[in-house]
Amino acid sequence: MSHHWSALLLGIVTGAAGLAAPAAAAPTPTAVTRAALDPALVAGRGANVPFLEQEAEKAATNGTVIGPDRTAYTLPAEASGRSAVTLDPGEWVEFTLPRAANAITVRYSIPDAPEGGGITAPLSVTTRHGTRTMTLTSQYSWLYNQYPFTNDPRADLLHPDWWITECACVPAAIEPKPVITKPFRPAHFYDEQRLLLGHTVRAGDRVRLTARDVPTTIDLLDSELAGAPKIDLSGVNVLLFGADPTGRRDSAPAIEKAIAYAKRAHRGVYLPPGVFQVNRHILVDDVTITGAGNWYTIIKGRAVALGEPAPDGSVHTGAGFYGRDAADGGSRNVHLSGFAIQGDVRERIDTDQVNAIGGAMSDSSVDGLHIQHTKVGLWFDGPMSNTRITNNVIVDQIADGLNFHTGVVNSVVRGNFVRNTGDDALAMWSEKTADSGNVFDRNTVQSPTLANGIAIYGGHDTTVSNNLIADPVREGSALHAGTRFGAEPFTGHLRFTGNTTVRAGTYELNWRIGLGAIWMYALEGSIGADVQVTGDHYLDSTYNAIMLVAEWGVKDLYSIDGVTFKDIRVDGTGTSVLSARAGGSASFENVDARNVGAVGVNNCGRFRFTPEGSEFALTDRGGNDGGWLGPYVPNVITCDDRPPVVAPPAPSRW
Repeated sequence: MSHHWSALLLGIVTGAAGLAAPAAAAPTPTAVTRAALDPALVAGRGANVPFLEQEAEKAATNGTVIGPDRTAYTLPAEASGRSAVTLDPGEWVEFTLPRAANAITVRYSIPDAPEGGGITAPLSVTTRHGTRTMTLTSQYSWLYNQYPFTNDPRADLLHPDWWITECACVPAAIEPKPVITKPFRPAHFYDEQRLLLGHTVRAGDRVRLTARDVPTTIDLLDSELAGAPKIDLSGVNVLLFGADPTGRRDSAPAIEKAIAYAKRAHRGVYLPPGVFQVNRHILVDDVTITGAGNWYTIIKGRAVALGEPAPDGSVHTGAGFYGRDAADGGSRNVHLSGFAIQGDVRERIDTDQVNAIGGAMSDSSVDGLHIQHTKVGLWFDGPMSNTRITNNVIVDQIADGLNFHTGVVNSVVRGNFVRNTGDDALAMWSEKTADSGNVFDRNTVQSPTLANGIAIYGGHDTTVSNNLIADPVREGSALHAGTRFGAEPFTGHLRFTGNTTVRAGTYELNWRIGLGAIWMYALEGSIGADVQVTGDHYLDSTYNAIMLVAEWGVKDLYSIDGVTFKDIRVDGTGTSVLSARAGGSASFENVDARNVGAVGVNNCGRFRFTPEGSEFALTDRGGNDGGWLGPYVPNVITCDDRPPVVAPPAPSRW
């Protein structure tokens, strides 16, 4: 149907303005989803957030629905649910709200500048109360090329001496030089913008988004009823020390003075409503800092180039709250809550400490923050212990959402919502010193554009439970455990319990195969810890639900042994339930599967294809419905390196 006739028909239904026509019956709200799924499919899993998610492709529009498509480097692939709506100037998408709201978040993409660096463009937001303008930007999106990426769409290969899958070659080593299409590997297309409406829109009212100057892709709308700003009369108010709530002057010195006074007076620090300019790290130790709520108190920074590199290698600084370095004893008793941190990070420089929260913080908490446009939302360098990261919203990061790095113990990451990270959304990296006793529970992860939703690199006694992970885009998947990046070995236990993944399992460019929704990778050592996967649901997996793999060069040295899978549901795979590409073993009990696209078990073992069977052994402990396992135990070779992908039907109630 053409845009003209779509608009005409919608105009008949909604009235010429699309908002004012009387309705014979209460309007039907645009479908509410969680990770673009029926919420009933993910009940009890993921973060308990105050907003409702509505996908643009399920809303009324005279624009063009794009997708679904899971091909990396495309707009649909990075959209929630792998689909969105593109609006030409003058076109609109309209959401009917399911409940009252006074605040919205729009996830969108607009074009980059021809030379990179981004543009700004208006978006009209219309409700029954009138029209407001939201200013969109692509200054924090659009990365290109090879890791660690560039903002320049015209750039030649950053590493011509690297293997390039597109030409199956090392470009610097051959003549004539291969032609690489520019822009090369565009990615990280989306950004978010929040808006307090200034009034309450009632349940059943409509919110219309209209593109004005440039083509605008709308992925989704989040709406919520934000409460009144919180007032803390007992806290030391930073305004008394000269902080500027208009954001025009640098407020870092005033905030630091308030912190010093509060510590002497044994009181907390209060950040009232306002925008406070902070362009460097504020050191925190033994202090409580509370805002008026993350819709109302905003710490906003700009990137500052350093005159010379800092001792840690940083060449920039920016807005952030940092504990002391672990080498200096770290910080303790730090409690941060109820404000937003908006950075100004537009490129990935791995040596830069331009994270929203950093350093080492023991016996501490970070709760209810909204973190955007920093490199990593929270990067902790231990040793440190007993820290709780709860109920935060972490979006639009250049790299990770959160990383427990080196000797972080007995800490909890719970109830956080993480969307659009440029690397692992939530990670634990036991480099040099093992992390231990940590829990990642009831978090929601959506659309990491690179790497994994939740990744565990070594360590011991780790639990990953009740999380919801959706739409990883490339070079990773939803759940991951790997002996990689110099991590200490896995010891003790590793538990994956009660998680749900959806549309996970990306295409690995170098291997040219699809990963699993959960995948375990033996690269620098065997995985021999007590690994138990219980109660997970793997929905609409692009390739495999489960992958156990060793790097080809070490496949005869390292194995993945004794992994147990129990009470698992697999609803839809493009290929297999299990792909085993390593030596080792696993057992399965009550693993039910349906809508499997290829052979239930793709067992390649160590690729020796011995007369005795595969080097990866399977144990059937009973109750494995769907017929996917029975013919393939204990170690039947069924190796099909790249089976055809059969897209499964949409997940449904079990």
